Amino acid sequence: QPQLVESGGGLVQPGGSLTLSCAAAGFTFDDYTIGWFRQAPGKEREGVSCINGVRDDTKYRDSVKGRFTISRDDAKKTVYLHMVSLKPEDTGVYFCALAPPTVCVMTDGLTEGWYFGDGYWGKGTRITVSS
Repeated sequence: QPQLVESGGGLVQPGGSLTLSCAAAGFTFDDYTIGWFRQAPGKEREGVSCINGVRDDTKYRDSVKGRFTISRDDAKKTVYLHMVSLKPEDTGVYFCALAPPTVCVMTDGLTEGWYFGDGYWGKGTRITVSS
């Protein structure tokens, strides 16, 4: 049974940095796309970034480009989201999710509909950016 577990959230001041981790188990890790999504209070969940398993292709939503970096360590079966210059609008619950291997290559990679259903999502980790 696939399992994704996020960690690394917390409270950070504007301009600060955090690195989130998404630890995976129960599937062949480097065969799939892993995406990061976030949901701010009162808003819809939105795609943040994705990384392809085979070629390490990556994509980012415009508002995080230059500030967020996604990476993966296949030996540790973990995907990271390194975030710098955090803004209050980055506040929310961050989820990682699983998708077919071509999603981050052949699509925008950030649309929830390309990802597998609820059982292939983590439960999320909360980030609060506030002074």
